[in-house]
Amino acid sequence: MKKVLIATEKPFAGVAVEGIKSIIQKAGYEAALLEKYASANELYEAVADADALIVRSDKVTQGVVDAAPKLKIVVRAGAGYDNLDLTACSAKGIVAMNTPGQNSNAVAELSLGLMLYMARNCWEPGTGTELKDKRLGIHAYGYIGKLVAALGKGFGMKVYAYDPYVAPELMIKDGVIPVAESAELYATCQYVSLHIPSNEQTKRSIGYDLLSSMPKGGTLVNTARKDVIDEEGLLKAMMERNDLKYATDVAPDALAKLHDNVGKRCFATSKKMGAETAEANINAGLAAAKQIVDFFEKGDRTFQVNK
Repeated sequence: MKKVLIATEKPFAGVAVEGIKSIIQKAGYEAALLEKYASANELYEAVADADALIVRSDKVTQGVVDAAPKLKIVVRAGAGYDNLDLTACSAKGIVAMNTPGQNSNAVAELSLGLMLYMARNCWEPGTGTELKDKRLGIHAYGYIGKLVAALGKGFGMKVYAYDPYVAPELMIKDGVIPVAESAELYATCQYVSLHIPSNEQTKRSIGYDLLSSMPKGGTLVNTARKDVIDEEGLLKAMMERNDLKYATDVAPDALAKLHDNVGKRCFATSKKMGAETAEANINAGLAAAKQIVDFFEKGDRTFQVNK
């Protein structure tokens, strides 16, 4: 009998756990649960005889891979997968997957919520601005970007997008204006919603030049990853221009310094919360379980990220 380990330092919601277990057990597999573990050694012990592993933001390191001689597949319940050591997985022939799209609506709604929060003076008294008739730029037009575009249009915003991997015709079909370069997106839009992945090409790619080119009142919303921001460039641009704003659900390393220098024009949630809805929690967990069953039963590798 194959064993599927659900290892979550921060547990799924109870209803999600029951749903995941049901999918696994109906396939004839054993479902094992490790929640709120306090050390890597606990994870090493639990994964030692697992054939499959489901995680959330838990780190699947070289140590985890070495401790799991039977492991064939690991699924990150969520879109981002920088917590998975893909090199280590590939070296051991372990298939690594994510569950794209399952938390997209939650992240998209948060992105618009952060725009509203910054536009309305962080819910404090004073004259704010409206989103209607503002230009919204979508940096990366994937699952989340498409939803942010649709929500932005619902607010009466004029939506632009930059994504070199998406055909302009698809954006136009959605009523979105494609731009050819990221520089054009930032120079055009008062609001930019950032959805690029973290990789060697994107790390620290959003910095001074792009931010300082934004129109008056420019606001960058980052619900992607912390390390795609060049924090020194961000701080420099915001100190030179007292109209720029930055809102994120992944706190910068230099958050205290940013607060000291630019005050409430920089806002970060206390923890990453893009997928922190009951619906996203359930959807991602169930998708992870289904992908594991499809992998073992059908050889389905649709969402493999370490090809």
